Amino acid sequence: MATIRRSCVIISILNFLGGSVITGVSKNPGVEQAPAAHFASPEAHSSTRMALLFVALTATAVISPFFLFGNASGHDIQFHLSSWMDVSRQWREGIIFPRWCEWANWGFGEPRYIFYPPVSWVLGGALGSVLPWRMVPGAVIWVALVLAGMSMWFLAREWFSPTAAIAAAVLFAADPYHLVMLYYRSDFAELLGAALLPLLFWTAIHVARGEKHFVSALALVFAGIWLCNDPVGVIATYSLALALVVACFLRRSLRPLLLGGAGMAAGFALIAFYLFPAAYEQRWVQINGALSPSLQPAHNFLFARDNEQGFLEFNMRTTRVAMSMIAATLVAGVLFARRRRGVSELWSILLAAAVSSSFIMFSPSLIFWRLMPKLAFVQFPWRWMDMLAVPLALFVTGAAVSFRKRWAFWLVVALAAGYVGAVATTIIEDGWWDDRDAVYLTRGIEAAHGFDGTDEYAPLGVSHWDLPGEPADVDDKEADPPPETPRIEMVSDESGEVVPAAGVSVKFEKWTAERRIFSVKAANDVSLVVRLLNYPAWEVRIDGAHVSPGYADVTGQMVLPVTQGAHLIDIRFRRTWDRTLGLIISLIAAIALMLFAWRLPRQRE
Repeated sequence: MATIRRSCVIISILNFLGGSVITGVSKNPGVEQAPAAHFASPEAHSSTRMALLFVALTATAVISPFFLFGNASGHDIQFHLSSWMDVSRQWREGIIFPRWCEWANWGFGEPRYIFYPPVSWVLGGALGSVLPWRMVPGAVIWVALVLAGMSMWFLAREWFSPTAAIAAAVLFAADPYHLVMLYYRSDFAELLGAALLPLLFWTAIHVARGEKHFVSALALVFAGIWLCNDPVGVIATYSLALALVVACFLRRSLRPLLLGGAGMAAGFALIAFYLFPAAYEQRWVQINGALSPSLQPAHNFLFARDNEQGFLEFNMRTTRVAMSMIAATLVAGVLFARRRRGVSELWSILLAAAVSSSFIMFSPSLIFWRLMPKLAFVQFPWRWMDMLAVPLALFVTGAAVSFRKRWAFWLVVALAAGYVGAVATTIIEDGWWDDRDAVYLTRGIEAAHGFDGTDEYAPLGVSHWDLPGEPADVDDKEADPPPETPRIEMVSDESGEVVPAAGVSVKFEKWTAERRIFSVKAANDVSLVVRLLNYPAWEVRIDGAHVSPGYADVTGQMVLPVTQGAHLIDIRFRRTWDRTLGLIISLIAAIALMLFAWRLPRQRE
């Protein structure tokens, strides 16, 4: 009965996706080279509103199963939800830009926000401040899909008619791999980063034409992608470089590469406030945990056979989606090529992106994964479907407009919508739907118990699996949280083990994510163990004097030597020099870009 009910819902979604564009846009689905003045015309504003309307309706249709079945409980749902909840609480504590995730590792914390890009956890925390937590995943997805659709519309409107551009925007918003991300994986950060990829092509093509005023736009889009998701940032970096090289070949000039390279450099400088500390402080954490054997590219190519069973099962699901996308891109690209006159530059750049992103998902590309800097941190080769989605949407649109008959255009669009709908039906039926994630994490935080941490963000010397507080069954969302681990314990002189503090009185004055102040009165000299993982950014002062804390074996908890008597202890998460330098570089880059954009109109005059 549940299957029948779900099928009815999916059929209605398919009808919407297939028919929304057909019934509401203009009757001129052709190719057009729009001049710049066209974008300021009343017709352009009307087209923008129409595009936004249909993209918003598409995003609503995609998340409509959430209203019936609850949230899609994908692989990363708890990681993102917990980050949003933790950030929202820190804002209420007055911490505007969090760096330390207080409730990770069952309340012992981790430097998650130093290494994980900020856009997704800022957006999730902001939405969670005004919406119930069970609604936030759907809201984040809706925002990301609208952003994706409008991003594609900005690119497509320069090459296609308003009707065709809206069709491309709708197809990209409901792209099959986007559905994989939101239903199977719950990777909201990757979805946000992928949403900006069409804008990357849009700005890159303008820069390749020698339009200097688009260098700043390229830098902003490039920076925005990196601030959403690191793997998508790596994909965008290599794809942008390839697009610029293709533009150089087509124009027989190095100017596109020089201007585009300047935009990329400016983009990296803009995000130095995040990227420089993340790169420098990797030496303080176990960052290679992100490349454990099961997560390495060599074991996750399409049709992989040498990985853990769970990874293999998911790999086959993504392989089916990837192969269907590759086949659809190939067919549509060939059809579009028949009438690529006037759009040959776009077609060539998209072809390079399609071929490279398809090739790198297969095992023969392993040599590139080993040699190209940071490419291995993409982890899963099938993530390159993020890039493949851009030429897929535009090739399908180009194939549709290549037919002279209007009915043929709508037939291609309808077939594309049916393909997307078939993928959506399969994924929704096969996905895991559960509304308990938000409740489980909320109860854990309210009970001062916290939630699980991550391997790659654990400080050096920490075995976060051995920290006290982890429940026997971490995945049991119905179980009550274990009791809160004491904030202060001590090291036993005899056994060296961490035991409840005896002969020590503690009075807490302040206990927030980035500041811990408490007074201690000890009958003897003791070594106090704080419910906090030691990390070089923590600054400890005892009675105003700076003290270098120690580490507890295995767990890496902070250990403070305290002499007999009364003492005031102040633990503060300080701003390290690398964060200060990164912020200065970003501010200088922002000022330089604003001056560059301001001077260009004067130069033209």
